[in-house]
Amino acid sequence: MLLRHVTVDCADPYRLASFWSGVTGWPLFDGDQPGDPEVLVVAPEPQPGLLFIRVPESKRVKNRIHLDWMPTERTRDEEVERILALGATLHEDHRKPDGLGWVTLLDPEGNEFCVERSAAERTA
Repeated sequence: MLLRHVTVDCADPYRLASFWSGVTGWPLFDGDQPGDPEVLVVAPEPQPGLLFIRVPESKRVKNRIHLDWMPTERTRDEEVERILALGATLHEDHRKPDGLGWVTLLDPEGNEFCVERSAAERTA
């Protein structure tokens, strides 16, 4: 079995997909545009894409599942700053003085996700 998409319910699929496209560097599906009821962020194989679908209800409670991201081109702290500049909000900071830990951020619609240390930071 292959995981094809991770689907996120949201109020504005194009806006949220555009944010995640900026975070990941992955493109939007060709032809997706503002106002579409669903918008896909196309991931490189074999990773699943991120599919954003409009729903009428708003997010009310903590996510029961969230994504953990590990930077590949930057440190954890550089990646956190970059994502904050894209429109994320700091939710919980679990960084420790010894360099361990992670940061929990919120996307523009309040969905939690974490940024962990990069592979290079883990081996250092």
